Amino acid sequence: MTRQSRRRSGVIAGAGMVALIGSAVLAAPASAHTPNWSVDCDSVSVHLTAYNGRVTNSVTVSVDGGAVLASNESFGSSYDFTGALPDHSTAIKVHLVVKAGDGKQYGRDEYKTSEPCEKPPTTPPTTPETTPPTTAPPSQPPTTPASETPTAPPTTPETTATSNAPVVQASTSPASGDLAETGSSSSTPMIAGVAAAVVAAGAGLLVFNRRRGAAHR
Repeated sequence: MTRQSRRRSGVIAGAGMVALIGSAVLAAPASAHTPNWSVDCDSVSVHLTAYNGRVTNSVTVSVDGGAVLASNESFGSSYDFTGALPDHSTAIKVHLVVKAGDGKQYGRDEYKTSEPCEKPPTTPPTTPETTPPTTAPPSQPPTTPASETPTAPPTTPETTATSNAPVVQASTSPASGDLAETGSSSSTPMIAGVAAAVVAAGAGLLVFNRRRGAAHR
């Protein structure tokens, strides 16, 4: 083999080695791209690892027909994102788009469904039992004690004496019976004597008073 032939063989072998090494380098990122993402009833999580850090990669997370949670954000070899989903009462679709700078075949364009969260059953508030208001009995006017019947003052001999009833004095003369029977009494002369003495005493007092009055004049 001439010298020129050996040189050509070396060039061909070197080119083959370069091609082999280049294909291995390019194949390494292809097998290492790892996109992981999950969706639940109220949030979405995205974890992208082992991407080619020597190129520019981007990611977009949005809700179909709704909000955009991440808009064409650039990243290198890895990316992490967790965002809250809007409130929804029916199922919604979440859209993930990953664009890899080292080739379209390494990108992702996927959808996942988010079901509405189950809300705990709402128990109606218990209404406290209302006790009907107690009506107070109508107030009664204070009862005045019954007026006491005035008691009659004790009867005294003087009261009895001054009453309107006529008082009949009993006769104390023991001789009334004899007068009714005979028309005279044995005490008549005595009474007459006493009367005469009283008249005489009265006449004497009258004369004495007249004389005394004349002497003073």
